[in-house]
Amino acid sequence: MSIRPVTETRKAVPTMEGAGVKLHRAFGFQDPTELDPFLLFDDFRNEYPQDYQAGFPWHPHRGIETITYVLDGSVSHADSLGNTGDLNAGDVQWMTAGSGILHQEMPHGNSKGQMHGFQLWANLPASLKMTAPRYQDVESKDIPTVVDDDGTSVRVIIGEFWGKTGPVDGIAADPQYLDVSVPAGVKKTFNIDTYRRAFAYVFAGSGSFVDASKPTGVLLEKEVMGEEVNIRDMSGNRTLIRFGTGDEITVQAGDEGIRFLLISGAPIEEPVAWHGPIVMNTQDELRQAISDLNNGTFITPAH
Repeated sequence: MSIRPVTETRKAVPTMEGAGVKLHRAFGFQDPTELDPFLLFDDFRNEYPQDYQAGFPWHPHRGIETITYVLDGSVSHADSLGNTGDLNAGDVQWMTAGSGILHQEMPHGNSKGQMHGFQLWANLPASLKMTAPRYQDVESKDIPTVVDDDGTSVRVIIGEFWGKTGPVDGIAADPQYLDVSVPAGVKKTFNIDTYRRAFAYVFAGSGSFVDASKPTGVLLEKEVMGEEVNIRDMSGNRTLIRFGTGDEITVQAGDEGIRFLLISGAPIEEPVAWHGPIVMNTQDELRQAISDLNNGTFITPAH
């Protein structure tokens, strides 16, 4: 077994999207090869309704899949195919935009006005850019949770893990999407298939991710223990961890434990032509998509 090196650790950056929703972006709208097949990851977490209630009014998508995971509050959605519904705490929606869809997402707070969720964008390969749009709405009760003897718990949203299979299926990137909680002081190793690109996003607690390329971790924090210098990455709230190649990662939970998303997928390794919510392979395809949007032919059957 080989531990994946930590290639980068960085904080999510505050930004604004939709009609004025305040959120934190871990990556997106930069180098599309960075975490291929994933293009963007947003953490929308707010304490006050004025920071999110304007929501994400009607907007288009083509050529990608969007994955929305709600932790607190809810999100009402509607689309150009006539679908409507609500995502509540613990629910997941995996939307394949394919050939084109218009939709809106409007967040609502819990009883205290708080809202928290994540959205991930996954690219589609050229062969599926114009596939028929579809939704997979998954309720919290249908997402399996497996708990190990040391108290580590994992919600398996997609993929197979520890004998459980997530309810979302048929996704082009063959991803694995896990919500991992490791108790205080516990050191835990997780296997990841070597062909997948992988990242973790820490959103509660703190901990260190072992880096095989350095003595004991990532050079972010040093503790002098006699003559020994123990080098650790003490990753905390809203931290993205990018991993290199290997078949496992190891995390040491901090004093409050650590909770993070562990996401991996098979790289597509194709050219990317990207304009906002539309992601194609060539500039000609991108221009065609924008033309379709402008002349009213954006919503078409798969072909």
